[in-house]
Amino acid sequence: MALFGTDGVRGLANRDLTAELAVDLSIAAAHILGELGAFKGHRPKAIVGQDSRASGEFLEAAVVAGLASAGVDVYRVGVLPTPAVAFLTAEVGADLGVMISASHNPMPDNGIKFFAKGGGKLDDALEAAIEKRMGEMWERPTGKDVGRVITDDSAAERYLFHLLNTLSINLAGLKIVVDCANGASSRVGPKAYTRAGAEVIAISHEPNGWNINENCGSTHLENLKAKVKEVGADLGIAHDGDADRCLAVDSEGNEIDGDFIMAILAADWQSRGLLKNETVVGTVMSNLGFMKAMDELSINVETTAVGDRYVLEKMLANDHSLGGEQSGHIIMRHYANTGDGILTALHLMQAVKSSGKSLKELSNVMKRFPQVLINVKDVKKEKLSESAKITEQIASKESELGGAGRILVRPSGTESLVRVMVEAQSTEIAQKLAEEIAALVRSELS
Repeated sequence: MALFGTDGVRGLANRDLTAELAVDLSIAAAHILGELGAFKGHRPKAIVGQDSRASGEFLEAAVVAGLASAGVDVYRVGVLPTPAVAFLTAEVGADLGVMISASHNPMPDNGIKFFAKGGGKLDDALEAAIEKRMGEMWERPTGKDVGRVITDDSAAERYLFHLLNTLSINLAGLKIVVDCANGASSRVGPKAYTRAGAEVIAISHEPNGWNINENCGSTHLENLKAKVKEVGADLGIAHDGDADRCLAVDSEGNEIDGDFIMAILAADWQSRGLLKNETVVGTVMSNLGFMKAMDELSINVETTAVGDRYVLEKMLANDHSLGGEQSGHIIMRHYANTGDGILTALHLMQAVKSSGKSLKELSNVMKRFPQVLINVKDVKKEKLSESAKITEQIASKESELGGAGRILVRPSGTESLVRVMVEAQSTEIAQKLAEEIAALVRSELS
């Protein structure tokens, strides 16, 4: 079974994802990149960051040890968002970036994801090559050829400067609530919004190593909705554990997901001539309502498999400037080559402030089709493509929907389950079809 999923290597920390595995991954990554010429003519350099999980402490030590033992100088940036590590990798011209995080997963899990020179995620072929080389015999450097370990104390401030430098207006007059998920945005998120001029109330911003994503953040919006209404805020922002995604709520507590955020930004950018090729890039999970809204604005939509890495690949291949996922991973290539939740939130707030409209008014750019998602757990997800019965039922149900809905059944890239998603004109129809398909998936793949 492959180690790498859609977003790096993840698993139960110290059980699936061990210190030994972290060392081996780091050494193999250094060897592969070195052989590809990434280190040619200079001393190799890596940026290593982590989210706020307690297990990140020993995993960071393992990653640092592996890289340094392979002759790579390592710059430790501490607890920072994943996009900060991507930005810093590009900013200092590092040959490799490593982020230790399991994103929105619960605390017992952790993960390791790699960034190539320039801050982009490694492609599938490179990840496969790294995995193949793990545990090999190798000649270890000695003396001055071993890597050094340096703590980069200015990393957070440089990242904040980059974020704020992307804005064209001050956000004074906006009152916001931000839920930091007790994660990587807890320190820099509130600072960024405050320095941008907004009045900021932060919640779930006191990580203790164990409370990351615990009933908070982008996967648990209840506290944010309540706080926004309690304090009379203009809007609320929710991040996940590593702050590479952003969801929002309006002043009434209505959820504004990644599709709405992309639609708002696309309309704003189109009006200002910033939307390259009059195109946005979404995924197969993008809501049908988003597709119809873009069509009404004469904006093209190109779709990819789920995963912001695939969104970025298509954006780079076709020179598009805006793309993202319903989950809140939004990529703005004017400013970054990865999803950045804080950057996204800043530009969403800028669209609100510059338009003079509320977030609720701006969200009227699209109408969400009712969508039902059922996660079918404890099944053999790798057998999904082999089931003729499932394929036939999906085709039959899609025929019933016609153009007024759609069905997507796919294995999760990060968890042991199959996701069944149905969109229809009513929640009742979507729920009925999703339950029927989920039951068949459970029966066929158990």
